[in-house]
Amino acid sequence: MSEDHEHPELAGYEPGDGRPLRSPRLVLVMRVVVIVGIACLVLPGVFTTVSVAASTAETACVAWVAYEAPEARAASARFEVFGPGGIGWECYTVGAFGGDRHVASLGLIPVSPRLSPVPVPGTNS
Repeated sequence: MSEDHEHPELAGYEPGDGRPLRSPRLVLVMRVVVIVGIACLVLPGVFTTVSVAASTAETACVAWVAYEAPEARAASARFEVFGPGGIGWECYTVGAFGGDRHVASLGLIPVSPRLSPVPVPGTNS
């Protein structure tokens, strides 16, 4: 049995006239709108994550430098791909004798350290 006899209502039907349903310009505009919409949804989360990680790394680095090298004038937290601890935040002293010195690797998601207090020389604590 041929297809014409199975569906007589479709006999002689030619699908479409050969043109696309939407013009190439409309397809381009829709793609741009979708890409901009996705970027508007994702970018605020990325910016928030980076700013929170940077402030946490800076706070953790100040604590590490105060513990490890109290003679340093300042601390600097930097995000490095090829740092001493691999990819992540690295803590350096600034202005210490001998230049900048690596103090600690803070990792991808920095956490403020829980350091025991430095004993003061001449005391029994």
